Amino acid sequence: MGDRSPKSVQKQASQKQARTNTSNNKKQQLANSQADARNKAAGGKKK
Repeated sequence: MGDRSPKSVQKQASQKQARTNTSNNKKQQLANSQADARNKAAGGKKK
């Protein structure tokens, strides 16, 4: 069985949050790069 001490639970929670943050950052970078590509294709027009 796994360790259920408060320290272990906190460590697992922080690791899960770190994975989530990493995933979200990668998704945001992809979205930004796609938006940049669209802007360049449209002639770089910004309002």
